[in-house]
Amino acid sequence: MNGEWLIGVLSLDEPPNQSLDALTDDAYREILRHLNNAGYPHLCRVWNYFPCINDDQDGLERYRRFCVGRHQALAKSLPGFPCSLPAATAVGTQSGPFQIMFLASTEPGVHLGNPRQMNAYEYPSEYGPRSPSFARATLCQSEQGTALFIAGTASVVGHASQHIGRPADQTRESVRNILTVLERAGAIGNTDFLDKASRAVYKAYVRDTGSLSDIRGALQRSPLSSRPLLFLRGDLCRKELLVEIEGLIFSE
Repeated sequence: MNGEWLIGVLSLDEPPNQSLDALTDDAYREILRHLNNAGYPHLCRVWNYFPCINDDQDGLERYRRFCVGRHQALAKSLPGFPCSLPAATAVGTQSGPFQIMFLASTEPGVHLGNPRQMNAYEYPSEYGPRSPSFARATLCQSEQGTALFIAGTASVVGHASQHIGRPADQTRESVRNILTVLERAGAIGNTDFLDKASRAVYKAYVRDTGSLSDIRGALQRSPLSSRPLLFLRGDLCRKELLVEIEGLIFSE
């Protein structure tokens, strides 16, 4: 904490007798209680990491169980829900605990949608009992400048996955979604987030390492090519998605 920002992490081992949705519900309620007590009530960015994200748990995919628990906690405890939902990422790990990393502020950010995509929290029921609870991006102003947090962004248009089985095309579609968010955020914040003067870093989660060369090549030929880019192995929220990209852009 520095009087303006709070960053933290909650790391939990999964009890064998507790479902992921119940664990997620408890975790988010605890985080929100802590943020309110500490005086940083506004969530700006959240990262969620847990193993076996696409596996079945008692008849429901674990990612969908996670969405149920997150929705229950935030719908009850986050003021302004769903319009106050922050940018977020949920990625499957190979092992380890359930981790939630979070950034919060004393002042609210501006949470953005994407005109090319349906709001995640409005997805139809075919994607699970509760829709994913996050914004496409969050724009934050501070004394140091303007920060834009881009949520995990995949090859989804409307609410449907695109380019099944084609990693390079999925990458290009993800970039198109990011550029649309940058354009919208720039109009709101009066900032050119593609300008070379701004500082940006992107992170690409890749499901299959065999797709890495195609994904890297597509990114190198995109408007994001001049920015630092980190590649990480990770399972994604839908089995057909091969790449997901998130970003942080800071402009003074």
